[in-house]
Amino acid sequence: MLRGRTIAITSAAVILVAGAGAGGAYYLLRTRGTPQETAQAFVQAWSRGDTAAMRSWLADPSVPYAAAYERLAKDLGVTATEVRLTEVSEPHDDRADARYTATLTLRDGGRWSYRGSLPLVVKDRHWKVDWSPRAVHPELDGTNRLRVSTVWPERAAITDASGRRIDRGDAGGSIQQIVGYVDKATAKEAKRLGPPYRAGDPVGKAGLQATFQERLAGRPSLRIQVVGADGKTARTLDTIKGAPGKPLRTSLDLTVQQAAVKAVEKLDKPASLVAIRPSTGEILAVVNNRGGFNRALDGAYPPGSTFKTITAAALLAEGLDPSAPVTCPKYVTVGGLKIRNSDHEAFGRVSFLESYAHSCNTTFAPLAAERLSARKLREAAEWFGFNQTLKIGVPAAKASMPEATSDAELAAESFGQARITASPLVMASVAAAVADGTWRPPTLVPGREQDVSPRRLPDGVAEQLRKMMTAVVTKGTAKNAGLPAGTAGKTGTAEYGTGPELDSHAWFIGYRGDVAFAVVVEGGGGGGKVAAPVAARFLRALDTP
Repeated sequence: MLRGRTIAITSAAVILVAGAGAGGAYYLLRTRGTPQETAQAFVQAWSRGDTAAMRSWLADPSVPYAAAYERLAKDLGVTATEVRLTEVSEPHDDRADARYTATLTLRDGGRWSYRGSLPLVVKDRHWKVDWSPRAVHPELDGTNRLRVSTVWPERAAITDASGRRIDRGDAGGSIQQIVGYVDKATAKEAKRLGPPYRAGDPVGKAGLQATFQERLAGRPSLRIQVVGADGKTARTLDTIKGAPGKPLRTSLDLTVQQAAVKAVEKLDKPASLVAIRPSTGEILAVVNNRGGFNRALDGAYPPGSTFKTITAAALLAEGLDPSAPVTCPKYVTVGGLKIRNSDHEAFGRVSFLESYAHSCNTTFAPLAAERLSARKLREAAEWFGFNQTLKIGVPAAKASMPEATSDAELAAESFGQARITASPLVMASVAAAVADGTWRPPTLVPGREQDVSPRRLPDGVAEQLRKMMTAVVTKGTAKNAGLPAGTAGKTGTAEYGTGPELDSHAWFIGYRGDVAFAVVVEGGGGGGKVAAPVAARFLRALDTP
């Protein structure tokens, strides 16, 4: 408690002389320094964390002062300390009091200020700090301590494009794979996230919940508390308010999502469907008919003849016209590799457009070897996002298109075999690029910064491809799939495995209006017979109110 009159810090020495009379003169004669000088030196050393310097100003250097300040810093997670002297009382009976304001920067966030006082006493003709734990904080008595507890705000919502929540576990399993889940942080996770996170705090464990943890969680409120020797909270001294989390709006459309679910849910083989809005690259739906691995985004499948869309783009860019005559024999050999068509079909002399519509491997392989190079085909694949990391907010496999090292490999690549792999997400973006004329990196969270930029397809290529994809539906491999009018697409039958008889994944990619999509059925067989009807069910479901 301050004794006597308070003396302004800026003029303490003058006032001490003028106001103390004979007593003040005696005080100046019998002591060295002033209470203000001692208090100022002590708080400056405290601010610096210089406990050795603080010791020189103690009346009793043997007191456990250093441990008390170290405990305060540790218990509160103090990263910086600023102590400012505010006033000093007039000396009385060799005693005085100095008031200070301490401002602590906390590791867990925010700054906390409190007021305290330093008792001062004359010892050996010098003013010293008569230290006790209350010099650190008025509430400390040597048996208790201070601590910080965190109170997290309610977690912000994850929604679809229209604002409907999708993070409550009732939006379907495929949505849950994207959203992820929240659970208690392990010590390792808390260390990785850094302050204010501690083991046991709620954190996103997968999906968008993990990627956007800090955004969704916000900042916790910090409670400064006095804790007794028994470890129980005595009371809360102060609260530093945190900040609420910010909602995360995705591009998903639950109407489109539900249509995709209906399309694949009754299949007896693993199947996935991804839908994209071509004009923006926004992902509208992601569906897997079986849980666990997210095949739609993170699968790596040979794309089969759906890749002919990219090979066709490269050939069109080289000047090949869709009406140009070509041949589609039953067999052809390129670079020593014997190539056949699906079901050993042959169509003889046809246009390039018709060879695409009938998915003639025996047309595309020699054309690639004659008119393209391995480099040109790889570059064409990169127009459509191959060999580029996709940054959508959740794991998504990079489509791989290695440069062929032989004519045989180039021939196999021309119809989506060899070492090419892609996910349904990537192949949906291929269809979207044809529909819009520009490949856009698919996005799940609008506004999220991408590592790759949109790319306009070469002049005239998209327009020609649209005619060719339309022919697939009207007179080609998908004509019997029941696809609604206005649909354009490409079937794919992608062989995989080893041995004389290979299994096949069934593919269909396509678009109608401003919705592009890709379907894959693992081990499904023919794309026209299996995957295209799935796409038809999807589009019809979209048309059903």
